[in-house]
Amino acid sequence: QVQLVESGGGLAQAGGSLRLSCAASGRTFSAYNMGWFRQAPGKEREFVSGISASVGSTMYSKSVKGRFTIARDNAKNTVTLQMNSLKAEDTAVYYCAADRYRFGVGLDYDYWGQGTQVTVSA
Repeated sequence: QVQLVESGGGLAQAGGSLRLSCAASGRTFSAYNMGWFRQAPGKEREFVSGISASVGSTMYSKSVKGRFTIARDNAKNTVTLQMNSLKAEDTAVYYCAADRYRFGVGLDYDYWGQGTQVTVSA
């Protein structure tokens, strides 16, 4: 069982930066693939970025590649999402997700956090 708690959301201006963190419970965090997803009002939840458990391979959606950076600290049981050059269209609730076996853009991760709101003003 893994519990995920996101933090770091808030209000930013377009062009600005925010850093999201996801704190995970449990002793086997390093064995979990981690992902960030987001859901804007009236839209479906979508993949943003992921980082694998083993070698720390990373993935990004086309819309954030080059602007966002995912990282994990297995000693602190955390995964972060550094978001730079924010755009109004990045406004959404951002969710952290974890899964022992799945890794990628699908929504079928086993564990999800409650989400943190990110609002970018134009």
